[in-house]
Amino acid sequence: MKVTVSSYNHKWPMLFEEEAEKIRSIFKDELIDIHHIGSTSVPGLQAKPIIDMMPVLKEIAEADRLAGEMEKLGYEALGKYGLPGRRYFRKGKEKRTHHVHMYDLSGQDEIDRHVAVRDYLMSHPEEALRYGNLKQQLAESYPRDIEAYMNGKDQFVKNLERKAMKWRE
Repeated sequence: MKVTVSSYNHKWPMLFEEEAEKIRSIFKDELIDIHHIGSTSVPGLQAKPIIDMMPVLKEIAEADRLAGEMEKLGYEALGKYGLPGRRYFRKGKEKRTHHVHMYDLSGQDEIDRHVAVRDYLMSHPEEALRYGNLKQQLAESYPRDIEAYMNGKDQFVKNLERKAMKWRE
C-alpha cells in the first residue's frame, strides 16, 4: 500500500459523520459515543486520507456480535488486532477510507489517550504543524514502506501522547 499524506480536506468531518450515522444505525442503544480521532479529526493537519473513528460501546462483545453488519457496510473485521479490549475494522481494502477502533468503558485509558491527542493538537497548532510536516517528510522518504513510515513517527507520537495527557490533567 502506498503511503500518502494529504493536505487537510474540509470534507473529512462530513465523511466521519456520514459513516458515524451508519454505525449508529447498527449499534443503536449499545453505543455510548463515537469519536472522530486521528489526524483527519484535526482541522488543518496533514494526514493519510483515512478517517479514524472510535465508537464506545456498553459491551465490547456487541462488536463481535454485530461484526457481520459492519461487513455489510464494507468493513473487514480484524478482531483485537494486537490490542486487548479493542475491536478493529477497516474499510476499503487497497484504497482504505475508514479505520474503526471500538472499545467499551474498560478501555477508558485508550479512549482518553486518543481524545487527548486530538484535542491537544487542535489547541496547539504549532505542534500540529510539526506533526504534519514530519508525516509529509516520512511519506516522501518511504512511499512504499508503511512500517518505516510508522517507525519514523513513533517517538514523536509517544512524546505527543505524554504532552497531551499531561495537558489534559
